Amino acid sequence: MSVANDVVIQARFRGPPESGNGGYVCGILGAAADELVAVRLRRPPPLDVPLTLERTGEGLVLRQGDDVVATARPDPVDIEVPAPPDHAEAIEASLGYSGFAEHPFPGCFVCGPRRLAGDGLRIFPGPLAGRSSSVAAPWIPDGTLAGQDRRIRPEFLWAALDCPGYFATPLAGRLALLGELAVRIEDGVEAGEPCVVSGWLRHSDGRKHLVGTALFGRDGRLVARAAATWIELR
Repeated sequence: MSVANDVVIQARFRGPPESGNGGYVCGILGAAADELVAVRLRRPPPLDVPLTLERTGEGLVLRQGDDVVATARPDPVDIEVPAPPDHAEAIEASLGYSGFAEHPFPGCFVCGPRRLAGDGLRIFPGPLAGRSSSVAAPWIPDGTLAGQDRRIRPEFLWAALDCPGYFATPLAGRLALLGELAVRIEDGVEAGEPCVVSGWLRHSDGRKHLVGTALFGRDGRLVARAAATWIELR
């Protein structure tokens, strides 16, 4: 027996121009799950159309009609997190964000430089000094991302942990898609709280790149960690 809810991915939350940001869409499933999960994207998530989120005995499935958009399965998200960069280091790293010069999707909800404050997340991860294959960026989440308690909703924490992983890979502006994202949320973040997001490369195998990302709060506390797989397009 399954239980289903309706879902619509609004155009605000796009990654590429005509599909949802992968981290945000994964976060919809993650927020609905009763346990820690890894979410696998099966096809580009469509915008502004009715989708169905099904809860079954085997996990979660996001569908458009009969087509599967994403699935979620249990995952402990057991990934070690390097020491956090401080806010000043993150700001300095962000100045070297390659997306300022060239970006395949400049309107991306998370890392698009064409998105305005209060619209996109404006997370611009750049190379972290002294750490190979690592990036960092500052982030101040705005009130549109928060619930009534002013704490940022979980799907946006998932989103914030998405794109920094891409910029930790050697892809350097080449097209790639998020294949899978698993997130463990340890704590909460309030709207307006200065945060730091970091990303690091774990392993590359051909077109597949395994990365880690982490989100830190005002006092350097670990808010959330993530493991992701990025697949370079042929």
